[in-house]
Amino acid sequence: MSDIQIAHTIRSHGAQVVRAHMHDWLILLLLVVVEVILNLIEPFHRFVGEEMLTDLKYPMKGNTVPFWAVPVIAILVPLVVILVYYFIRWDVYDFHQAILGLLFSVLITGVITDAIKDAVGRPRPDFFWRCFPNGKGVFNNVTTNVVCTGKKSDIMEGHKSFPSGHTSWSFAGLGFLSWYLSGKIRAFDRRGHVSKLCIILLPLLVAALVGVSRVDDYWHHWQDVFAGGFLGIWNLRCKGGSKVPFLRPFPSH
Repeated sequence: MSDIQIAHTIRSHGAQVVRAHMHDWLILLLLVVVEVILNLIEPFHRFVGEEMLTDLKYPMKGNTVPFWAVPVIAILVPLVVILVYYFIRWDVYDFHQAILGLLFSVLITGVITDAIKDAVGRPRPDFFWRCFPNGKGVFNNVTTNVVCTGKKSDIMEGHKSFPSGHTSWSFAGLGFLSWYLSGKIRAFDRRGHVSKLCIILLPLLVAALVGVSRVDDYWHHWQDVFAGGFLGIWNLRCKGGSKVPFLRPFPSH
């Protein structure tokens, strides 16, 4: 058994496994490029009339969960768990497939989320203060559309409310972690271990709290968070039934 484990380490078989899935890594790289582009382009500026600002005057606040923390929560935390399991089993194939599954789950969700953000251009709950930092509204005399006087970056970000990227990323990454753990600890072996169920629900609880924080910070409407969570879980669920090896449930061996 020890010899088999050693024969499947990163050092002995890592390069071979990566070469066999080189096309998958190239697609991941393409997804990263698309994600960067989607974050740089100007979103659709939806019409916002004076009477529509009633629900968009929530105060501007900082992020309870900073932007830099999202990839940590969605990618780094699951990656650490996957790495720990690798050191237990010394199975480079399982390790590689888990990493691919995690990255595809998060990046596909991220691309879909940001594409919808840019296309919809829904104003954030704090849009008024992004558009008019001095509190004095300026409107077009003909269309009554807002004529923003705030910083361009704040206004641009103010049109990216739907859906919530924090929430979709969190549910995609932590949802994958929950799914991964359910296979490793045999959560559904029908032996009635409630503790196992608690373990696999914990990542989903964290993802849900991230979503709640977005509403509390007035960065998103509740519909944005709901849609973001749905995207993360739906994307994961679609891949769960895939015939692609790294998107299948992970057995505990």
